Amino acid sequence: MKVLIRKAEKKDSLVILNLIKELAIFEKEPKSVKLSLSDIENDGFGAKPLFECIVAEINKEVIGMAFYYPRYSTWNGPTIHLEDLIVSEQYRGKGVGTLLYSNFIKMALDFGVKRIEWNVLDWNSPAKNFYKKSGAKVLDEWRTVQMHQSEMKKYLKNIRND
Repeated sequence: MKVLIRKAEKKDSLVILNLIKELAIFEKEPKSVKLSLSDIENDGFGAKPLFECIVAEINKEVIGMAFYYPRYSTWNGPTIHLEDLIVSEQYRGKGVGTLLYSNFIKMALDFGVKRIEWNVLDWNSPAKNFYKKSGAKVLDEWRTVQMHQSEMKKYLKNIRND
């Protein structure tokens, strides 16, 4: 099985969206994906891309991806956030995820970033063990904080009324 790792192109947008949906199912959140095909095309492959992606391909079929974007740490300088690393279910356990992960890390070093970071669900023990074995630290004391658009609007409305 020959796996090609390459930078994603606009023509990969549909398979990228499908992999995101597959990951949402795995993470027990199948109805949470709000992105459309045009969001992927415009946000990732427009004039000012908001994300980048590398894909794993076998026989010209994309079977996995690493989806990431730049960030900046006030303590360390340039970093990259790995939003998702996903391999289609039928190809898991065959080393494709390790290839994507390794290529992502090499690319980050080539870019000269000081740190890479990502989140892992607390119940995903295989992923946590894989990351720890690779030398990554799983920071149990940090908690992810999120605020969606509706909460942002509500917050801003409430502080204007105070």
